[in-house]
Amino acid sequence: MEQSSFRLLIADDEETILRGMEAYITKYTQCFHKIYCASDGQEALDMIFKYHPDVMLIDVQMPVKSGLDVMREACAVGLCPKTVILSGYDTFSYAQQAIRMGAVDYLLKPCRSSEILTKLESVAAPWMAEKVETPAGEGNLLVRTAMEYMMDHMSEDINLTMVAEKAGVSTAYLSTLFTQKVGCGFVDYLNKLRIDCACDYMHDGRLKVYEIAFKVGYHDEKYFSKVFKKITGQSPSTYRRNIGIGE
Repeated sequence: MEQSSFRLLIADDEETILRGMEAYITKYTQCFHKIYCASDGQEALDMIFKYHPDVMLIDVQMPVKSGLDVMREACAVGLCPKTVILSGYDTFSYAQQAIRMGAVDYLLKPCRSSEILTKLESVAAPWMAEKVETPAGEGNLLVRTAMEYMMDHMSEDINLTMVAEKAGVSTAYLSTLFTQKVGCGFVDYLNKLRIDCACDYMHDGRLKVYEIAFKVGYHDEKYFSKVFKKITGQSPSTYRRNIGIGE
């Protein structure tokens, strides 16, 4: 399948989120040739039957039919796309159900557009990876180049597409190569890199939590705290107390 043949369906009942994601994805990636938008579950299901999208981003809580209902009915006829579920904290159990039904991943709201885009690109990556073999040395060099760029620009709103452009390769190829060489996905590595640096800043003791978050690339303190706790198992404030640093 050629890169330009991928079709994406976005389903969310919040119009601003729906159109914002459509605009962001159109601007920052060439991964998806066609993007379809649905504002309720029935519309999403109709589009699946009509257009056969390859990848779907769908909110769990949708009018008319839930995201789970859409998946269930599409799977029943063998047409369910590779699905990424959007879920709020209060509907996390539904996201777990979706994973059991075959969803490839989920994202918890609120989440950044760049985070969503990188997740969608990683879902499509196995199909898009170049078939040409790359010498091991060249692959290692590309990964090192990407890592150096991430380290130097971690305070910026970087994503897989931007780093791939700097490395001179496609997003799909870099995503696949990164997983092979590093053992984790691009987003996971970037988050760990940022949180490791955040921990170093916390040991210094001179910066506030929101200042540290900004310096390592998180412009939303709540989102920073969510990622920090996911990686370290502690909130930023608890981590600081445990290393003997006051608020």
